[in-house]
Amino acid sequence: MTLSALTTSHAAIGAERVAIARVDIRDFRNIERAEMDLPADGIAIVGDNGHGKTNLLEALAYLQLLRSLRGVRDRDLIRFGAPAFHIGSVATGTAAHHVGIGVDRASRKRVSLDGVDTPRLTDALGAVPSVCFSPADVALIAGAPAERRRYLDIALALSSRRYLGALRHYRAALARRNAALRAAARPGARSSSVSAWEPALAEHGAVLIEERRSWVTGGQSEFSERCAAIGERAPMAIAYESPLSDAADVRTALADALAKGRDHDVRRGMTHAGPHRDDLAVTLRERDLRIVGSAGQQRTAAIALRLLEAETFRARGGVQPLLLLDDPFAELDRERATNVLALLDQLSARGTGQTVLCVPREDEIPAEFTRLERWRVVDGVFARLA
Repeated sequence: MTLSALTTSHAAIGAERVAIARVDIRDFRNIERAEMDLPADGIAIVGDNGHGKTNLLEALAYLQLLRSLRGVRDRDLIRFGAPAFHIGSVATGTAAHHVGIGVDRASRKRVSLDGVDTPRLTDALGAVPSVCFSPADVALIAGAPAERRRYLDIALALSSRRYLGALRHYRAALARRNAALRAAARPGARSSSVSAWEPALAEHGAVLIEERRSWVTGGQSEFSERCAAIGERAPMAIAYESPLSDAADVRTALADALAKGRDHDVRRGMTHAGPHRDDLAVTLRERDLRIVGSAGQQRTAAIALRLLEAETFRARGGVQPLLLLDDPFAELDRERATNVLALLDQLSARGTGQTVLCVPREDEIPAEFTRLERWRVVDGVFARLA
């Protein structure tokens, strides 16, 4: 079944709409303190670059990811001179009504759901579902394969407990096998401990490959249709690239690949077979979009991937995520920007979900978002406009 079919089935019964009623941010990046009551529709924030627009979106996304969406270390998110940062929210359409997160300079992280500390951080992942659209998303297309693997891991781990569990176990086994490989490369060392981690890698790696393959296959037509709907006339496509993607028994095939590559891995000190080496191919006329695509075409493909991410939350979790829009129409012509707005509106039968839109100037707020309450940010201080 395709993503669109799954989404339609949930839309028929009504996807739960995620909305933040209140957010409290302290000492996060340049934001010393922000206490904001958000309307159900959301807000539009206007401010020059460097004043804190994107920092607010990063804080809101942290409520879902429990880490920076920009890949920054936790301690580097703490405002200069402060001992820790805190993010709290009151939300509807979420598993927990109250979510609180605190991180200190030793990177100790404390998360509470409805006032109760979570015993495991993974229990709080996806607490406030959101999807962020930003100009930096072009890295999904133009960047290294690691960017696209990260995209797959986030989209699937936050919508599939099976995937999340397999990802945790796979990463742990991979780290231990790589450590054993480095130890085995020392003079006089034995390599017997290397193989000890291969059954776990094969078991959990097979889950990752199978779920990624299934998700990409289910989303291929939707991705192409979204790109065309945005305004791309040439055919765009996605495909999962893995040496094992066509294997009937992925677990056995991965186990064999690890065994066959063991001596080579010992010489190189790292594991070369497995889903941590795979890629999400994005093509234009069956050629690598990174090489042949313009900035606008790459941006179009990145937006289509974010739309698929939002649809995945609806299809698998029955929730309509918070939309975080960081100058989302950069590098798009007027026609494509208008088409993107229409697609966002189609994410729900009731219209666009709660939205936090950030733009440099008021005249850049699309007419479709004039309903949003307007705020301004200056040096990390947010104020509602009259």
